Amino acid sequence: MKHLTTICIALLFSAFLTACGEPVPPEKAAYVGEWQDKAMYLLITEDGSVSYQRLKNGGNVSVDGPLKGFTDEGFEVGIGPMSTTFVVNQPPFEDGGEWHMVVDDVLLTKTAD
Repeated sequence: MKHLTTICIALLFSAFLTACGEPVPPEKAAYVGEWQDKAMYLLITEDGSVSYQRLKNGGNVSVDGPLKGFTDEGFEVGIGPMSTTFVVNQPPFEDGGEWHMVVDDVLLTKTAD
């Protein structure tokens, strides 16, 4: 019974995390997609889900969570005080038929919508 209770709590918490995401507003639609560099991966979905991975200084940093919203500096991911701010140094732009964006001083290329 204890195992079933643990599973139910985990499922409810997972549903809560999914429900808390803010959808990407239409004026920020260019942010939606899969963005990559050799040491960084960022996925932003229309429904506000964000997945981030980065290799840095011999370690791996990853963040998966709901989009809290966009700010003047970039965007925030997480719930309540448990959040991360991603600094967008340059918003999405097209260059030579490819889409790019600079996040946390890393030039990313859009690899999928």
